Amino acid sequence: MADALKIGIAGLGTVGASLVRILQDRHETMATTCGRAIEITAVAARERSKDRGVKLAGIAWFEDAVSLASEADIDVFVELMGGAGDPAYSCVKAALMRGVHVVTANKALLAAHGIELAEIAEQHGALLNYEAAVAGGIPVIKALRESMTGNTISRVYGIMNGTCNYILTKMEKEGLSFEECLKEAQRLGYAEADPAFDIEGNDTAHKLSILTSLAFGTAIAADDIYLEGITNISIEDIQAASDLGYRIKLLGVAQRTDSGIEQRVHPTMVPHDTVIAQVDGVTNAVAIESDILGELLMVGPGAGGDATASAVLGDIADIAKSRPGAQHVPAFGRPAKALLPYKRARMQSHEGGYFIRLKVVDRTGVFANVAKHMAENDISLESIMQHSKHYADPAEPKTIILVTHATSEASVRKAIVSIKGEGYLVGEPQVIRIERPKAW
Repeated sequence: MADALKIGIAGLGTVGASLVRILQDRHETMATTCGRAIEITAVAARERSKDRGVKLAGIAWFEDAVSLASEADIDVFVELMGGAGDPAYSCVKAALMRGVHVVTANKALLAAHGIELAEIAEQHGALLNYEAAVAGGIPVIKALRESMTGNTISRVYGIMNGTCNYILTKMEKEGLSFEECLKEAQRLGYAEADPAFDIEGNDTAHKLSILTSLAFGTAIAADDIYLEGITNISIEDIQAASDLGYRIKLLGVAQRTDSGIEQRVHPTMVPHDTVIAQVDGVTNAVAIESDILGELLMVGPGAGGDATASAVLGDIADIAKSRPGAQHVPAFGRPAKALLPYKRARMQSHEGGYFIRLKVVDRTGVFANVAKHMAENDISLESIMQHSKHYADPAEPKTIILVTHATSEASVRKAIVSIKGEGYLVGEPQVIRIERPKAW
């Protein structure tokens, strides 16, 4: 049997502790499967005395993660600290420049510095593996980087943030407000004390930018994503969507168009009877559309210690199975210098149409006036209806729900501006895209 693969782990939080436990519990099984033992020889974390429920005796302890990456006798550096900047960036860069392989779960780091780090890895003969950075335990990186080689991919999309999916699911099933569901998500540990990164869509955007690079062979462009979070989704939107036969999900979508690559993250209405509509709670789902395979939909745990550790373990196992002199798979499926410049597409006509909710003063002619502004902007309406509670106070604002046929983002926004100028709107309009997938 080959010499043991020596790994150093920076970060012993939930994922890091789970990884240590799994590697220790399944030491013999992993050795048999990989053809060599996998040994944890060094770790780094903030508090040495903290009880993490794992055995760390005999493992070298580094107070400084950068020192571990730069100096430790290791074959693989596992980065589980998070964050786009230091110390994660300096650690990963230092390890790769030594020719030490890197496994990371850090989507923010990759979104900000992925191409630079991929170039360094190639220059020094090291691997940069990051399956756990997108969709937790779902093996979507391997699928795009290796399994689907030769396919021309037209679209990648999915539910990539468990926090948002949990909140939207709970709002629908229990009829609770966004604020109530967010508090419950925080209590259960699904949401951070400061949840903005998740609920405003940034986490999904980072993951989408990585998938876009893999799918379309372009440089990462995390700053070129149309972005909307879920903070303005109300229980009224959830209920209206249900009445129309839809559920609301936060989707990340990247697709190839005639004018470039379109990337967008936003709440989306999907039909009740589709598979992706049934993905509830903290579960993630990623779909890939291609010319040879057709459509591939992968569903699984998107977060959590064991799910993420499983993906990290898979990356480590791949390195353990590789042999000296073997050709490494580039981090983004092709050499970093061969990645094409990212060209942002014009926002095209949205094939699924739009859901528009307006609160208006109860005034004669409002209904007809709304329809007139839609027609003036070449927006064809599938339906327009008044949504109100029985025995509602006549003085209270009324809700108008519109569902459009395929139209452009610009037309919808222009119509909304025109309607605002009429003076009968109460509050801000709600606009949500509708997806009517063929194969979901």
